[in-house]
Amino acid sequence: MTDAHVRWRGQGEALFLSLAKDAVVLRSTVPSPPGSRLEGTLAGATGETASAALVVRVKVHGCKKQGGASSSGDFVLEGRLLDATREVRAAIAARVAEPAP
Repeated sequence: MTDAHVRWRGQGEALFLSLAKDAVVLRSTVPSPPGSRLEGTLAGATGETASAALVVRVKVHGCKKQGGASSSGDFVLEGRLLDATREVRAAIAARVAEPAP
């Protein structure tokens, strides 16, 4: 996933599909069971945020494997943001608003 928005701690990365208050939907390269918590950093930080990477934490409510040949084994994760600052929310909202490549 070359256009990833977040890189998970350990392994994997994800792309934000939607953001509504604390609820998020992501397409991830790694699965995560309901109830688990994922932590990662936002990719592509620039300016002031480049020196202090923005941390994203998500509590997973659901995980579904994407079917079809074009999905390449991705998973759709539904969850909610944990301890997200205004800066993190704004960065995620900007990434969700980006047009798809």
